[in-house]
Amino acid sequence: MKILHTSDWHLGHSLKGFDRHFEHHCFLDWLLGQIRLQDIDVLLVTGDIFDNANPSAASQKQLYRFLQAAREAAPHLRVVLIAGNHDSPGRLEAPSPLLDLFETTVIGQTWRNADGEIDLDALIVPLHDRNNVRRAWCLAVPFLRPGDLPRVETDGDSYAAGVEALYQQALQKVLLNRTAGEAILAMGHCHLDGGAVSQESERRIVVGGLESMSAAMFDQHIAYAALGHLHLPQSVGGRDWVRYSGSPLPMSFSELDYPHQVVCIELGGEQVISIQSLLVPRAVDLLRVPPKPAPLLEALKALESLPITDLTIPEERWPYLEVRLLFDAPEPGARAAIESVLADKQVRLAGIDVSYQRGSGSGHHTSDLALGDLSQLQPEDVLQRHYKSQYGADVPAELLQAFQTLLLDTEVSE
Repeated sequence: MKILHTSDWHLGHSLKGFDRHFEHHCFLDWLLGQIRLQDIDVLLVTGDIFDNANPSAASQKQLYRFLQAAREAAPHLRVVLIAGNHDSPGRLEAPSPLLDLFETTVIGQTWRNADGEIDLDALIVPLHDRNNVRRAWCLAVPFLRPGDLPRVETDGDSYAAGVEALYQQALQKVLLNRTAGEAILAMGHCHLDGGAVSQESERRIVVGGLESMSAAMFDQHIAYAALGHLHLPQSVGGRDWVRYSGSPLPMSFSELDYPHQVVCIELGGEQVISIQSLLVPRAVDLLRVPPKPAPLLEALKALESLPITDLTIPEERWPYLEVRLLFDAPEPGARAAIESVLADKQVRLAGIDVSYQRGSGSGHHTSDLALGDLSQLQPEDVLQRHYKSQYGADVPAELLQAFQTLLLDTEVSE
């Protein structure tokens, strides 16, 4: 059985105001080609299907058209999708009765039975091959909020203990039902200890550092753990089979050099016999000019060397540009000068990144928030910046914890 693991599509995402529908269209077309080329049996999508909990009609159509096309390209294909922290669990699950017809299982949240216990059966998906023979089981666990977890008595981190307990309970249920030769897979949308984070793109998903789980919760019975949330493709905890596939597109300029990919896994009985990374071709480039922050005149000279507009190339294919500046003091005319140089250039200005030189020390970084885009900042970052500007110090730990708790309560109630 061959499985394709992908994650963090963020359909509907915009980069500094530029819609990325075209890039997602290119990715999904390429993914369809890989499903055929690699002869895939199962597609696992591990959360953050959409960029926000209220996705546009266009991004929803993009998802459903892909699922329809995937079914036509590979009639035997099974698809399992879980919700991420950006997704609305209810909205994602709403079309499930129709998606079942396409052998597509969607799991947005945990459900409880009449006794108040979590319905584990709803999180367990048997995986069949093209001959309808069961070959594996999948623990399809979506992004978990505190209210989604089983009640666990512990003296330590109750959130982490609850997550680990949920996986263990589901695993034990599968172990009682599987037959010899059937593999067990796990899906999750979470942050494991040791995972490298893209600071500009990945929303902190619980409170403080409590979202960090141990890779050890995926024990030797799990053949492969397919994870979502972190955008950099990586294995975690020294376990090659515990993996983030990463996002297929760079969600910010900080992800410019990520090897965006999907992961192809081949099972042989209960074990993984191969893991292969398939690099996603980049439909639109991201440019940082100059490569390092530089004074305005030096930056303008570098911008002048950019290609002149070629009217035969549609604008949706033009690279996104971030201009990197180093100032001694604010220069109000910088943006106008940059726009003037770029007037005949084949790029889309998606950001001005400013650093300030303080004496002989290192540059002090800031952002050109005159662009009107605060989406690159996390709520905690806004609080930290405001507090430091007012009081010249970092936010006290107690105040930050209270703010994060309030933020979580707001997200849960949406």
